[in-house]
Amino acid sequence: MRVAHLLRKCNAAEWGGTETAVQRLLEGLRAHRVNAVVYCPHIRNNGHHPDPLAEAGWTVKRFNACLPILGVPEQRKRQLIAVGGNLMSFDLLPALWREPDLDVIHTHTLGRLGAIALNVARRRGLPFVVTIHGGLLDLPTQLKSDLDQLGNGGWEWGKMFSLLLQTRRFFANADVVITCNEKEANLFSRQYPDKRVMVQAHGVPLARYQQDQRETARQAFPQLHNRDVLLAVGRLDPVKNQSWLIEHAPPLFKRFPDAALVLAGPCTDETYGQLIQQKIDHLGLADRVLLTGGMPPDDPRLIGLMQEAKALLLPSISETFGLVILEAWAAGIPVIASRTTGSCALIQHGRNGWLFSLVHPGEFHDAVSSVLQCPELSRELAAAGHELVRNHHDSVALAGRMKRLYEQLMEEKHAVRDSA
Repeated sequence: MRVAHLLRKCNAAEWGGTETAVQRLLEGLRAHRVNAVVYCPHIRNNGHHPDPLAEAGWTVKRFNACLPILGVPEQRKRQLIAVGGNLMSFDLLPALWREPDLDVIHTHTLGRLGAIALNVARRRGLPFVVTIHGGLLDLPTQLKSDLDQLGNGGWEWGKMFSLLLQTRRFFANADVVITCNEKEANLFSRQYPDKRVMVQAHGVPLARYQQDQRETARQAFPQLHNRDVLLAVGRLDPVKNQSWLIEHAPPLFKRFPDAALVLAGPCTDETYGQLIQQKIDHLGLADRVLLTGGMPPDDPRLIGLMQEAKALLLPSISETFGLVILEAWAAGIPVIASRTTGSCALIQHGRNGWLFSLVHPGEFHDAVSSVLQCPELSRELAAAGHELVRNHHDSVALAGRMKRLYEQLMEEKHAVRDSA
């Protein structure tokens, strides 16, 4: 079986949860003898970062793409490209059309790029699968407004291509829509009652997180020696809400003098990144807060940081799944997360982690106190999370489920052709 996977962005310098989830899926499918070819846009200003997917042995084909908007500042364009701009490509359609021996097209992006792939799949009579990674209907109202506002301004000349590609019929014409949580699936089924919707959680290669990488992290970040590390992993972006942690760090540091906060992830919003640095400087926290920048997927330094940390902190405004929660549990540490759809689906408060409300910071401070003052309780909750990963989020097992879906769709397409 050979499957084409389409991503809107694949850049090691701005690697995020979607790219990691796709990488884990590809690893799992390889174990089930499913070959993959990955399509993604060319990278500009890559800074000589290696291509993680190509290095792992997959065929990666890059195409030219652009943000079809005139009259917006370059900084906003970069931000839109980084976090969800509706790209257009004139190269993708002929490239997918000529791709030989395809059995399935699986897109991990929506918008115009996804619609191009859908049109190719329909013309070639191939099953078409779409995975919603970042949330579509399951988003807070304010976040939806912010994303809409980000795309406002300028002249969007790509709208004419949206009409030609029938992007409004995108979900109606797809064979299967996959979401990563039940809430998104339920909302989607209400809006598209005739559509086949499937919930597929993300997976983790557990063995990789059980290899001790703490010494690698200690050598890379010597300033964390003898510190109680509180780790936040995610791109620097308002939705990840790292500024909330900075604002509530002073009383935490006063109570726990050995604590240090580590923000690990690339900056995908330049203005927000500058705000983070300004808050750190204004509060005099430069020696207590470390920004590591982005690291490649499965980087031993990042795995080592997780293993070394006392807890993972996840203060997101919205998190549709929370793959990093599974990674933290795989590394053997507990999780303290804000109440989002993703975290609430995985964490049982007081049993395998802690949940807190962003409007009640006392809950957050109580959870941190439990981690730093009650190590036995912390280990118990981390062990419960680890067991959940082992039993329900093995990447190879989940990929096997995806392969069975591909096979079912292929059989249905063959049956339709035979009857015709």
